[in-house]
Amino acid sequence: MPRHDLFPDIAPYESGTLPVGDGHELYWEQAGNPAGRPVLFLHGGPGAGSGAVHRRFFDPTHWRIVLFDQRGAGRSRPHASVVANTTPHLVQDIERLRTALNIPDWLLFGGSWGSTLALSYAQAHPERVRAMILRGIFLGRPSELDWFFHGLAQVFPDAHAAFLSHLPEHERHDPLAAYCRLLFDPDPAIHLPAARAWSGYEGTCSTLIPAPAAVAGFARDRAVIGLARIEAHYFRHGLFLPPGGLLGHMERIAHIPGIIVQGRYDMICPCTSAWDLVHAWPGATLSLVPDAGHSALEPGIRRRLVTCVEEMRTL
Repeated sequence: MPRHDLFPDIAPYESGTLPVGDGHELYWEQAGNPAGRPVLFLHGGPGAGSGAVHRRFFDPTHWRIVLFDQRGAGRSRPHASVVANTTPHLVQDIERLRTALNIPDWLLFGGSWGSTLALSYAQAHPERVRAMILRGIFLGRPSELDWFFHGLAQVFPDAHAAFLSHLPEHERHDPLAAYCRLLFDPDPAIHLPAARAWSGYEGTCSTLIPAPAAVAGFARDRAVIGLARIEAHYFRHGLFLPPGGLLGHMERIAHIPGIIVQGRYDMICPCTSAWDLVHAWPGATLSLVPDAGHSALEPGIRRRLVTCVEEMRTL
């Protein structure tokens, strides 16, 4: 029978840290079948980190499941550091990890910022990518950032007002600059409340139906600092993407098979980006989930993602 929901929880069979230079050490782990087909999970944010639930999208009898925390995120060290933390650095880190684990190529699985990083890595190293499953597409375009900081008020005026209320009134016209000032202040009494406000805004807008547990997950002090600080750093620098953005270099990966899973009512990464991506990517198909927002753990999204992974078993 086809599987339509998450697999049971499993523990890693191996974990470690990988020094990648610039003072950074990445946490990584492997789970599932050591002799199985390699799949790399790319977490969102940037800065969110990976978790135990992310192993559960994959059949552990078939897949060699690799997770890692990107620079400054999760269990990687130093925590919340933005020193030498750019998209090209992360792409290089993935290659270092692949080489260290002796993996010739792999399936990429990423959502939100994880989709951005997957596309960036695939465009840099297409020969190392067997296929991709991407969710909640984020292309890092100025229009997408403008939506996050301003446009979301059209659908979540209450959450947006709460997000701006943490800022002095004279700075609310440029929330990114204002939040950067607060998030990079060395005083925890200043940067922690700002990080909670930033992360709470994102968490509140991430699901179709209000999900207090999801918002609470965004609100843990250690998690919020990495997420908010690293996101603000990347947003301030245009996601460190090349001229022409990701869509300007799709010819490099036109041949790679891909499945795009997108919530119809995704308010963090509206589905226009998924639509634009699939029309620039001959090898991809788009699956719109009619009753979902952004979160990978919404029922319709997670069921579709598991189904897509199962469809990729033979590639």
